Amino acid sequence: MPTDAPTPVRRALLSVYDKAGIADFARRLRALDVELISTGGTAATLRDAGLAVTDVADVTGVPEVLEGRVKTLHPAIHAGILARRSRTDDLAALDEHDYAPIDLVVGNLYPFSEAVQDPDADPETVMEYVDIGGPTMLRAAAKNHFDVGVVSAPDQYAAVADELEQNDAHLSAPTRRTLAEAAFAHTSAYDQAIDAHLSRPSEAGSDTDSGLQATYNVSLPQAQSLRYGENPHQNGALYGNPSKFYEKLHGRALSYNNLLDTSSALALIDEFRDAGPTCAILKHTNPCGVATANTLEDAWQQAFATDTQSPYGGIVVVNRPLDRATAEAIDEIFTEIVIAPAFESGVLDFLTEQDRRRVVRAKHPARDSGRLDTRSVLGGALVQTRDPALPSAADAREEWDVPTARPPSDDERTDLDFAWRVAKHVKSNAIVYARDRATLGIGAGQMSRIDASELAVFKAGKSELDLTGSVVASDAFFPFADGLEAAASEGACAAIQPGGSIRDDEVIEAADAHDVAMVLTGQRHFRH
Repeated sequence: MPTDAPTPVRRALLSVYDKAGIADFARRLRALDVELISTGGTAATLRDAGLAVTDVADVTGVPEVLEGRVKTLHPAIHAGILARRSRTDDLAALDEHDYAPIDLVVGNLYPFSEAVQDPDADPETVMEYVDIGGPTMLRAAAKNHFDVGVVSAPDQYAAVADELEQNDAHLSAPTRRTLAEAAFAHTSAYDQAIDAHLSRPSEAGSDTDSGLQATYNVSLPQAQSLRYGENPHQNGALYGNPSKFYEKLHGRALSYNNLLDTSSALALIDEFRDAGPTCAILKHTNPCGVATANTLEDAWQQAFATDTQSPYGGIVVVNRPLDRATAEAIDEIFTEIVIAPAFESGVLDFLTEQDRRRVVRAKHPARDSGRLDTRSVLGGALVQTRDPALPSAADAREEWDVPTARPPSDDERTDLDFAWRVAKHVKSNAIVYARDRATLGIGAGQMSRIDASELAVFKAGKSELDLTGSVVASDAFFPFADGLEAAASEGACAAIQPGGSIRDDEVIEAADAHDVAMVLTGQRHFRH
């Protein structure tokens, strides 16, 4: 039976790639009379800090070989780690071979994930960052955590040293288990990163371009514990590395729903990365108003005009540094979250006067080419490559097909491109009316495309916005001509849709009959 560590930590093996904090941690171990065993670079770091260290080669009787590829893979090391202190036969085996127990393993691994990000790294160089001895030691110590402690990250050093100092060089059973869990999570994520790299079609020589692996593996650290999930009776947490894309500057922690809205807002505004000053207002992940104008303040006013009721408690995102005039306009109604890439002088101070408001700085474009979209379903998960941001307006228009007798005018093309970018981020079925680079009516999440169109018209009417001379965007094809005819009857003069219906000819004929210019993009944007 495992014991609760009846013996203190007397011998520690330290072998780390990341040397941050290792000398200070080792110094605290030595103050407890712990013998230090170490490898190459780590040993040199400790000696430079004035610490006495025993080389692993002196323990194994074998020098490091193959330029350090083989250092710790020896029974003198792994028997010392894996020996069960409660088993007399294990301890007898150590005595027979003159091996000594190792009570604490401290290690972190070669930075493989960073290596694969280097576009100039050749395959052989990348594979040199696959750590062999490190994961083996960590796993061995974690397996034998009933008797051995394992430290797999620098941020664990302080707590481990504190406990050793306060507990006569002992680590409690709960601490050893927690450290073992962290070590296994670390090695698991490491292996998954390697698997993901080797499974890429370009590396595996696959004839498929799907980018999806035969087995879906994901290992993400918990980035934020949430008060609850989508509803108070559900638990929730955020995993991954969201700090790469945004930073909360003010306000309470972002909730589950806040995080969904923030992600949707950043993805939407990224569609307007090359546009003029643009503002979008979102509620429950749907845009309720979007506009591009000469100034951010004008863009806000036009976006807000689309729907003056829904934005209360919503999300506002802009694609330019937020200025004081726009911030004051936003401040006229309660806004849950304000997102901007930067804030002009004094604006952040002004926004943070409101305690209930969260202020977020967008850091990195939401384009994350390596990310997969994942959703849970009964019995498993649906995984897909993400629907990427649309190309620049000029490049996007090169892919358009104009099947109607009348092509869209230049102004209509500008509005069609605008409406199409917004419709891509509206829940399906989605219909968007727009004019002069501003939304007029948005129909989201309806069971039929006619319902979505009627809702968009209703919303425009509720906001007293005239649809005459507008354009209309549909995230998927018009299945019947009646959808196009209804839009024309409301004043739409141009339409953009993917095409692909068996009744495309009927829809095109209806467009020509109403002098509506129509564009087919060849690509739909369902968003369920």
